[in-house]
Amino acid sequence: MNAMRTLSQLPTQTAVLVGELELTRRRIRRALKKRERYRYVEPEVLIVDGALQIASPCCSRNVDPAGGVIDIARIEKLGAIWSLYSREHEAGQWLLHDEYADLDVLLQVLCADPARVFWP
Repeated sequence: MNAMRTLSQLPTQTAVLVGELELTRRRIRRALKKRERYRYVEPEVLIVDGALQIASPCCSRNVDPAGGVIDIARIEKLGAIWSLYSREHEAGQWLLHDEYADLDVLLQVLCADPARVFWP
């Protein structure tokens, strides 16, 4: 028996969650085009463990001197609240930056990033 299942074979609740994450992923990708830092690289928005993770080449070379792909942010939704995490690269862990009731506000914070918390 094949362990892989198609989306149509997944339980309805899981299929709805996957569809919702995909729509949110596209929304984040559109918002990232308006960010203030490193606009010349295209970050990836990945679905990882039920959350959305943003990764991008390290243009400043502050984190990766070779300019490799680094984690930028993680976005999770629990109920009606969106949690935004920044990456602590030295410790290799996600740190809660803040929580938002509105995804658009979260995306504004992420894209502006005046303190360079997300785009080091």
